[in-house]
Amino acid sequence: MREDQVNYNKINNSNSSNRRVDINDLLSRVRDDEKKQKKENLVFFSLIASVIVITGIIASL
Repeated sequence: MREDQVNYNKINNSNSSNRRVDINDLLSRVRDDEKKQKKENLVFFSLIASVIVITGIIASL
């Protein structure tokens, strides 16, 4: 093996052993994303409903 390959393998092995995935972190991230998406949807639909109500009020005058 060349020296570059040996160094690359050492770096690769050290990174993979230090990195761990915590399922609780992943689940909390997913929950946060879902909350954010629900909030965005609520704002969007509220805006649409407001536009419809305002248009109805203007049309009835």
